[in-house]
Amino acid sequence: MELYTAIKSRRDIRSYFKKDPIPLDVLGRILFAAHLAPSVGFSQPWNFIIIKDYELRKKVKEEVVRQRERYRKILDNEKRNLFDNIKIEGILDTPINIAVTCDLNKCGPNVLGRITQPETCIYSTVLAIENLWLAARAENIGVGWVSFMDKNVIKTLLGIPSNVELIAYLDLGYVTDFPEKPELEEKGWNKRLPLSSVIFLDKWNGIPDENTKRIFDGISI
Repeated sequence: MELYTAIKSRRDIRSYFKKDPIPLDVLGRILFAAHLAPSVGFSQPWNFIIIKDYELRKKVKEEVVRQRERYRKILDNEKRNLFDNIKIEGILDTPINIAVTCDLNKCGPNVLGRITQPETCIYSTVLAIENLWLAARAENIGVGWVSFMDKNVIKTLLGIPSNVELIAYLDLGYVTDFPEKPELEEKGWNKRLPLSSVIFLDKWNGIPDENTKRIFDGISI
């Protein structure tokens, strides 16, 4: 798949999963793409926990349901009505889940490039997740990032050491469809901002000229 096509058609999938298994060679390609991500000091701080056990995933889902209800209670009536029609996970609808971690101690205390910005270790892991997501899209596999969870609860369920950060909990599976728009946009939760609205020139709040804004807002890939 051409790169821009993969970027444009990548979706956070919740509702379109099939139960079909993911062949090991396909899963291996996706994980190898993630492993090829850049990392600060070439530290490669990530690990990928492949979760197949159904009973374990049920326990993860129980935590997600608790956190969903907690969030629902703080919404106003309009947002709550919208939220009630939004699916937030496919934990039991997919053949596998993947937990992505970041080992802050990998390669020792003096990783090249981290002395002034230690958070780059976590950023590196997020780059690996984006590689994984785009590779999955190229394989026609949907990915959903589940964020309604207390990370410490999930770390305990998965036996993740205290010094290792849980960065993402992902659902992976073949899908019946990749929707034209993100699901949250389809459901009216939010919409894509114009590119020019997130661009500054030279400094914070430095507004680009009208010609630059016109060109940027006319971009299509």
